[in-house]
Amino acid sequence: MLKLSEKYADRPATEYPMLFQRILQNAIRDFFRRQKVRSAWVTPLGSLFGSDSDEDSDPLEAIEVENDSKVATRPADQLEQKQVLDIIEKSIETLPLRQRQAFMLRYWEELDVAEAAKVMGCSEGSVKTHCSRATHALAILLKKQGIAL
Repeated sequence: MLKLSEKYADRPATEYPMLFQRILQNAIRDFFRRQKVRSAWVTPLGSLFGSDSDEDSDPLEAIEVENDSKVATRPADQLEQKQVLDIIEKSIETLPLRQRQAFMLRYWEELDVAEAAKVMGCSEGSVKTHCSRATHALAILLKKQGIAL
């Protein structure tokens, strides 16, 4: 309702139901998209970073997350999940700017390579390289933090 009143107050009242429906649908999709990405981080990713892969390969492309992602129900599990996510977020903040941008656009905002390249103003190959370097750097940082993936 707030988005509708903030962004579309100048529109005719007859458009409000349609606009509200679209805003609600987008908000729900965004929520579930972010949940999907967050749940992917708590799944074991060790096999992705254990092998010596070339710079062009994108290890996070191999992740398959279930549509009905399991959210921790026990308080101890929720605490552990929150602590792991906090460590991951702090690790992402330490990445160089371009790697962080490419990583967030590709895996958090779920843009494809072409869209991310357009947003970043660079080639698709650069986006792939930045993402690959970011994932490898994150694997090393997380390993140092004691997170065995």
